[in-house]
Amino acid sequence: MTDNPVTITSVTSQYATQVAQDLELNAKEQERIGAELSALQAQLVVLQDDQSVLHSIQKTLGSRAASAPSTPEPSTSLPQQASGKNTTTRRAPSKTAAKAPSAKKTTAQAKKDKTQRAELKSATASAQPTLIALIRTHLDQQKEPRSAAEVTSALAEAHPQRKIKSTVVRTTLENLVAKSQAQRSKQGASVLYTSVAVQAAPQKAPATALPRTEQASNKREKAGAVRS
Repeated sequence: MTDNPVTITSVTSQYATQVAQDLELNAKEQERIGAELSALQAQLVVLQDDQSVLHSIQKTLGSRAASAPSTPEPSTSLPQQASGKNTTTRRAPSKTAAKAPSAKKTTAQAKKDKTQRAELKSATASAQPTLIALIRTHLDQQKEPRSAAEVTSALAEAHPQRKIKSTVVRTTLENLVAKSQAQRSKQGASVLYTSVAVQAAPQKAPATALPRTEQASNKREKAGAVRS
C-alpha cells in the first residue's frame, strides 16, 4: 500500500517550517551570547587597566619607602669631667630605634597620598558622564539611524580623553535595544540604531498658506474697519 503524496508533502512542509524556526532561534541565541561575551570582554579590559594602575602605585610606594632619608643620629659625646674622676658615657640609640619613627612617618605619608589619589580618581570618574548616557544623548540628537561604528567615531572625536571602543559601544547599544530605549534596523549587512525619542517625536505639519485673493480680502476688511 503506497502513502498518499499529499500527506508526504504536508509532513515535509511541516518539517521544513520547524527547521527554519529552529535556525532563526539558533541565530538569535548566538547573537545574544555574542553580545554578552563582548560585555564581559569589555569588563575584563577595564579590570586589567585597573590592575596596571594599582601595580604602578604599589611600585611607587615601595620606591618611596626604600629611598626615605634616615634620621641623623644625635651626638653621643659628653663633656669631659675633671681629671681623677670616673667618666661615664651614654649609649647611643641603636640604628633600628632611630629609623623606626622615619619609617612610620613614610608609611603614614604613603597611605595619605594613596587616599588622596583614590579620592581624586573617584571625583574625576563621578564628574564624567557614563558611556550609556553619552550614547543615549548622541542618538537623541541624530535625525537618521546610525551604526555602532559611526557612534564610536563621533564619541571618540567629542571625548578624546576617554578610551571608547567599538565593541563596548555595540554592546551598550544592544542593551538599550533590550531595554526599549533604542530601536535596531538593518540596511543590507549594516545594523543601524535609532533613539526611541526621535521615532516618537511628532512631525510638525507645515503651515497652510492662504491664497492671495483671500489675503487681499482680509487686508481690505481690516482697512475698512480702520476707516469706520
